[in-house]
Amino acid sequence: MTLDAFKDTFVLEHPPKEFSVHLQALWYDAKGEWTLAHGLIDHLNDATSAHVHAYLHRKEGDLWNAKYWYNRAGQALPKKSLEAEWEDLFYLLNHTSLT
Repeated sequence: MTLDAFKDTFVLEHPPKEFSVHLQALWYDAKGEWTLAHGLIDHLNDATSAHVHAYLHRKEGDLWNAKYWYNRAGQALPKKSLEAEWEDLFYLLNHTSLT
């Protein structure tokens, strides 16, 4: 799926059911539903979930919590914009067969 095709789904009320939980979290985040995005991810323990979780806490402004989750994901705290990280996560998730 292309980034544009993913963004085209933002007109929907809910993310398509075929989206992975990770893509659903990015979808809700993009629509301003941080709490819903976080609720999908916060109980998962794999590295991919930890990376999305870290991004969400970084966006929230809770850098201490974000750093904890980046560490769990094996990632450094990014120096790029939140928008750039969101796109990077989309491409990572989309190209690792998690959809």
